[in-house]
Amino acid sequence: MRLLLCSDTYPPQVNGVSVVTALMAEGLRDRGWHCATVIPAYPADITTPLVAPRLPRFELPSVPMPIYPALRFPWPSRRTVREAFDAWAPDLVYCATEFVIGRLAAAEARRRGVPLVSAFHTDFGRYATAYGLDWLRRAVEANIATFHRRAALTLTPSTPAMATLQAAGVTRTEVWGRGVEPARFTPTRRSLALREALSLGPAFTFLYVGRLAPEKNVELVLRAFRALAGSLTPGAVRLIVAGDGPSLPALRRQAGPGVTFLGSLERDHDLPTLFASCDAFLFASETETLGLVVLEAMASGLPVIAAPAGGVADHLRDEVNGLAFASGDKSAMLAAMCRLVRDRALRERLREGALRTAAPLSWSAELDRLDARFRTLVRTAPTAHAPVAPRGAVAAASA
Repeated sequence: MRLLLCSDTYPPQVNGVSVVTALMAEGLRDRGWHCATVIPAYPADITTPLVAPRLPRFELPSVPMPIYPALRFPWPSRRTVREAFDAWAPDLVYCATEFVIGRLAAAEARRRGVPLVSAFHTDFGRYATAYGLDWLRRAVEANIATFHRRAALTLTPSTPAMATLQAAGVTRTEVWGRGVEPARFTPTRRSLALREALSLGPAFTFLYVGRLAPEKNVELVLRAFRALAGSLTPGAVRLIVAGDGPSLPALRRQAGPGVTFLGSLERDHDLPTLFASCDAFLFASETETLGLVVLEAMASGLPVIAAPAGGVADHLRDEVNGLAFASGDKSAMLAAMCRLVRDRALRERLREGALRTAAPLSWSAELDRLDARFRTLVRTAPTAHAPVAPRGAVAAASA
């Protein structure tokens, strides 16, 4: 089976979509699929903590996004996309994103009658509100719904995300992608050496991992932590922030004593070790379709304090594996943080609950299920047109 994965973001870019798409590509390749990618071209000097599998790739020229330079805006080259289809002759096309590359690839798949799978990773309607563009929200949501209605199947990482699409008339949807890597994210990675290197000492250490952008609401995390730290003995608590994004300079200015910013970390060792070496995880985003970092925190044995919004609600269980607070409520978040710091028995109970939640959610099982689903789809999906015959050999560089 030949699969063409098409995405407007891919390693070396680090975000939830690029992580999941790279995991999918690697997992399906290991299960016998011949995979290639259509992605933006990234500058050769970009360093990344995220390693993607070495696959044939077709690249569209790209430029930095004005507001978010780490993201690349691909030039809408239909020619490159058509060359990818000609060379690879895919049995199935997967579009991880709904933007330039996703839309060009989806249109080409429909033109050739190749079965198309799309993914709804990001709730851009909610993002519009987070960026102060609420007047755009309905138009954005309608546009995204139209894109996904044309796919034979749309994958969503949570039941709330699936419900969002179904309410917009997208009926061919399934939940997929709720996995963690148990060999990487485990309490056994806890490192006293890392705690010493970060000068944490015996301090109760909170952790935030994720992009630093307005929709993540990291400002709320900083405000709640500042209030907590001010009520305790100096040095009693610490906050580690791992990630990068356009909000980093502003967040550094807002952060009070006890906050350390680490930037983006390598996923094989550094990030799992950091998770396991902290004591609790903080998350205030209201826009997640999944919140992969929440599952990774739970697999690492961390109680989670989060707003049960979007995909986070699929896994966060108040008083079972974490503590929930109402979206945007700093006082409620602060109260939850105080409880964890002061109540060892509560921490241990929530830690055990977090591990139980994450235990059955392995990427291996998710990829086995996806492999079977994709093979069935190739066999059974109707095609509107006869596929175009491939021209020549693949002329793509290896990643």
